[in-house]
Amino acid sequence: MNSYTEEMKGRTNMLTLDKFEEASEKVKEVTLETKLIYSDFLSDQTGNKVYLKPENMQFTGAYKVRGAYYKISTLTDEERAKGLITASAGNHAQGVAYAAKCYGCKAVIVMPTTTPLIKVNRTKSYGAEVVLYGDVYDEACAKAYELAEKEGYTFIHPFDDLAVATGQGTIAMEIFKELPLVEYILVPIGGGGLATGVSTLAKLLNPKIKVIGVEPAGANCMQESFKNGKVTTLPSVNTIADGTAVKTPGSNIFPYIKKNLDDIITVEDDELIVAFLDMVENHKMIVENSGLLTVAALKHLGVKDKRVVSILSGGNMDVITMSSVVQQGLIFRDRIFTVSVLLPDKPGELAKVSQTLADVQGNVIKLEHNQFVTTNRSAAVELRITLECFGTEHKEQIIAALEKKGYKPRIVRTMI
Repeated sequence: MNSYTEEMKGRTNMLTLDKFEEASEKVKEVTLETKLIYSDFLSDQTGNKVYLKPENMQFTGAYKVRGAYYKISTLTDEERAKGLITASAGNHAQGVAYAAKCYGCKAVIVMPTTTPLIKVNRTKSYGAEVVLYGDVYDEACAKAYELAEKEGYTFIHPFDDLAVATGQGTIAMEIFKELPLVEYILVPIGGGGLATGVSTLAKLLNPKIKVIGVEPAGANCMQESFKNGKVTTLPSVNTIADGTAVKTPGSNIFPYIKKNLDDIITVEDDELIVAFLDMVENHKMIVENSGLLTVAALKHLGVKDKRVVSILSGGNMDVITMSSVVQQGLIFRDRIFTVSVLLPDKPGELAKVSQTLADVQGNVIKLEHNQFVTTNRSAAVELRITLECFGTEHKEQIIAALEKKGYKPRIVRTMI
């Protein structure tokens, strides 16, 4: 057992209304006002009144600065003077780095080697020292504990800390001030700090409110812990929602989660991809995959005519990931597709296919002409065509037009 765990052991009943009120005032020093956004699009889709809490618009790009800053404010001068250390997949890293800079503290951040470059660079930009270690958060966290013991740093846990959870819970205070009659709050879960703070304060303010946690299906450590009635470690995690790719939830916060969280929904990665396009096209906002969990979960909620708030936890997505998500999203929505047709290898055949596509307004993005699909080139060559269309109905019209001309189109699942 490390010194941090020993320090936290036995601390109970710390998540009080007084503490939340104190934290709410404190975090105003470093947070931007993220007013609720009513979503006509998501409301129409779900039959509820859906509001978004855009924490992706915070200065550091995520809500994590709340818990980090409040936690550091509770430390003694001696604890801060030792230097701070934490482990994070990115957003908590930036929160600690920024908060440490505000207090004039040294900060060391251990991040998984898989962390998007934008999160690494922004963490460094706040003056923190970054150590890349391990493939997932849990491995980076073990390294951070090791360095804390060796160098005497003060450890700031990203989620399994009641002071950190209190800081994160200030989001609920702001939601209630804007929307006192809120009935459902959807909150993303990685390790559980945000869900702990939000659900605990929400229940203190209104015991009848429903707070629903949302996890990626490939990293559902809290859902498994709920089922087993105790903190459970997953053998592995696999999700594009890197900010919530956690194998073991927090043990100190787990009792609060069990008491105050009403349910847990899991969503597939494919649903996050479609949700990304929804946010870009309908709200002109960039939200990272972990932050989109609550948007993707709306269709799984199973209620109607309720006031629902989805917390968008962050927006730190690197351009390469963004490009990949957009391409996959367009494919999932049948806005882009690739079709393969076989045709004789003789002059004029490509022109015939092109005219067929033009007649039904199919917009060609890319062509691949493979003359070696068979040994008999005169019999057939393969033409792969990537097209842009208006959606599923238009896609079917294009396929039907090719079939009418005697081709046998075959849909090919591929990246652009």
